Amino acid sequence: MRVKVIGAGLAGCEAALRLAANGIDVDLYEMKPVKMSPAHSSTDFAELVCSNSLKASRIDSAAGLLKEEMRRLGSVCMDSAARCSVAAGGALAVDRDLFSGYITKCVRDNPNINIICEAVESINPDEYTIVATGPLTDSTLADNISRLCGGMLSFYDAAAPIVSADSIDMSRAFFASRYDRGGDDYINCPMNKDEYDAFYSALVSAERIELRSFETERRLYEGCMPIELMAERGHDTIRFGPMKPVGLRDPATGHRPWANLQLRRENQAGTMYNLVGFQTNLKFGEQKRVFSMIPALANAEFYRYGVMHRNTFINSPQVLSPDLSLRSNPNVFFAGQITGVEGYTESAACGIVAAENLLRRLRGQTPLSLPIYTMLGALLDHVTNASKTDFQPMGANFGVLPPIEPHIRDKRERYAALSERALAWYGDNLN
Repeated sequence: MRVKVIGAGLAGCEAALRLAANGIDVDLYEMKPVKMSPAHSSTDFAELVCSNSLKASRIDSAAGLLKEEMRRLGSVCMDSAARCSVAAGGALAVDRDLFSGYITKCVRDNPNINIICEAVESINPDEYTIVATGPLTDSTLADNISRLCGGMLSFYDAAAPIVSADSIDMSRAFFASRYDRGGDDYINCPMNKDEYDAFYSALVSAERIELRSFETERRLYEGCMPIELMAERGHDTIRFGPMKPVGLRDPATGHRPWANLQLRRENQAGTMYNLVGFQTNLKFGEQKRVFSMIPALANAEFYRYGVMHRNTFINSPQVLSPDLSLRSNPNVFFAGQITGVEGYTESAACGIVAAENLLRRLRGQTPLSLPIYTMLGALLDHVTNASKTDFQPMGANFGVLPPIEPHIRDKRERYAALSERALAWYGDNLN
């Protein structure tokens, strides 16, 4: 039996090595060095194109928990990271060349993996295939995937930040919907004139992420215009847009706020809230500084910062089964950022699961089912739960996990308990 893996990034390499270690012959297709995407420069596999950090190491952090789950699943990326780490305080950072070089050698030295350096232009739904081509999938293949999936989300987009519900200062906020329409569905963060003026000045002067050359000629949709670009149109533009106070009355003052930010629930558990209309391209540190000037968000914990970039990802909740195969073409699996997971480790972990489930399919076994209280299980639920609407990519954060009851007020203790609960499943089921 042969399996085709398309893409030799982190997800593709995890998938190929997982299958090969179980005796499956793999044809690994990688277009480098025949054709390079604008974001890549190395000819090695598993290239880290941005930061060399894999985020926090602590198990009681979301990123650290995900990495520990990956170790328990036998991740080659975690093996490489341990061998190639560099000093980075509480983060796991690596020498990017050594990291990619080690994984490349593992792939090249595996007798069950046949490396084919060419750009794949189409997918045969009759062949067992794992598509792990990342967020910069070559245009010809992207068009074919779009037809296969009944549509892609592929455009320059801007996504709003997400904050922890527990970190919102409710003494400076209130629940309400405009004009009392519906329930008290939004958390409202009011500002007076002085607060708004200071916020506006900081917003329009804040540092923005420098776009790469292939991102400079971008089309921005009016509905997802970055808040800082909208603000440049005039001092009161956002006060008549995302921060409009109409239809609201601040119970603390009895009056309509001068400006108002609404926060919308991001998940059913109510642990995460989205800053409505605050899509942004500000640097992450600047987002923390500027958005924390909104009184109710003075101590906000950001689960996800806003981003703006070219992204190619499928509408996974509508087209993928829980095992990461296409509902319409079950021989075809997807893995990595093209599914809508964000981040190096998230992508690699997705590759492990896709390969494991394809392997189980070949053996006539039931798919690997990770509970949603594990970090990887929660991320997989995010990208495959058909009830989700307005789908956007997501990285590891504790907000995606169901809360522990009774509620633990201390954040470090709460995170430690969430991690302990997740890892207990691996101890009970994978030993």
